[in-house]
Amino acid sequence: MTLLRIAALSAATLATWAQPYDIVLKGGHLIDPKNGVDAVRDVAIQSGKIARIAASIPPASANRVINAAGLYISPGLIDIHAHVYAGTGMRALTGDSSVYPDGFTFRAGVTTVVDAGTSGYRNFPDFKQRVIDRSATRVLALLNICGLGMQGDNEHDPTDMEPAPLAKMAKEHPSIVVGVKTAHYKHKDWTSVENAVKAAAMFGGPVMVDFGANHPERPIRALFLEKLRSGDIYTHAFSGLRNELMPDGNINPAMFEGRKRGIIFDIGHGSGSFAWNVASAAFKQNFPPDTISTDLHTGSMNGGMKDMLNIMSKIRSEGVPLKEVIRMSTWKPAQVIKREQFGHLSEGADADLTLIREIDGKFGYLDVKLARKEGNKKLQCELTIRAGRVVFDLNGLASPDWRQAYK
Repeated sequence: MTLLRIAALSAATLATWAQPYDIVLKGGHLIDPKNGVDAVRDVAIQSGKIARIAASIPPASANRVINAAGLYISPGLIDIHAHVYAGTGMRALTGDSSVYPDGFTFRAGVTTVVDAGTSGYRNFPDFKQRVIDRSATRVLALLNICGLGMQGDNEHDPTDMEPAPLAKMAKEHPSIVVGVKTAHYKHKDWTSVENAVKAAAMFGGPVMVDFGANHPERPIRALFLEKLRSGDIYTHAFSGLRNELMPDGNINPAMFEGRKRGIIFDIGHGSGSFAWNVASAAFKQNFPPDTISTDLHTGSMNGGMKDMLNIMSKIRSEGVPLKEVIRMSTWKPAQVIKREQFGHLSEGADADLTLIREIDGKFGYLDVKLARKEGNKKLQCELTIRAGRVVFDLNGLASPDWRQAYK
């Protein structure tokens, strides 16, 4: 090797050591469904991005080393059904019933939420400046087909379900608006669903449907096989409110047929949309959800739902492998909302990560009727990193010992 070559290598080495990684996570079990990783790996973070994934990264190469041994490292969780349009002063989901995201996301390992139709095209600008632009959580949005979103009776007004202005607003904010939501529609016609599909088709997003009351004139079979498109989302899939469970105890065949057509089945737990009799039957009959989501709002977070990891623990306790539960909460929702830059830990991706502890034992899990079912797994968030910054740390894994801190 020439002296020039040696000098060049030495210079490169010095440059590397002069700019150490911001953080290295050591010894955690990485589960990254997109990249097929399910093994112990070290993760290096630099300038808000994933810089390196390797079997071993020298601790001396980092400004801060976090011991992740015994923990699972997951991409930051993505909750595709939440309500976070808070602060308007209205006694509605567009206001008092929503929650500001940062107080409820990071402690549950969630780094990205999709607000599910709380705003429509008319009040989206207010939602953006009031909540989205001020949140450390990444907040995306499904715009409600109703121009004023979820304010109450307006959700049943077909004259305010205009596809064109919704699509125009979506095109003006392509980094935030990911699709269209229709919810709670009480009439017997298909106006809300049909107009939501029209709007979504104008800008290429999916539709999420909360199908409202059960109407014989609008059966879920017609919804899945005639009205929705491949990639559209049926949320509250285990509610049992719209014949998801048949009288004989079997899951409605229309759900299996809808899945074959590409319909996405989302949990959307909420305060009224997860029943143990439906969920247990679904797992026994090999009909797991495609995506896990909370339907977070003030009416759900203190009941059977609680938070994202509580729901994931329920699914895990049904015998679903952890890597599948994480896929349902990271990479799959990213695909569903067509934001495949999120939900994985590829080198160069945003450094959104969740460190999870899985605990074996006996735990009680409630459904929306507060019916209890015992589970044997509990997932606990130990640490959350958003854009390379530690935003939640349950046991101080990222912090120095107090005796060192006060020297």
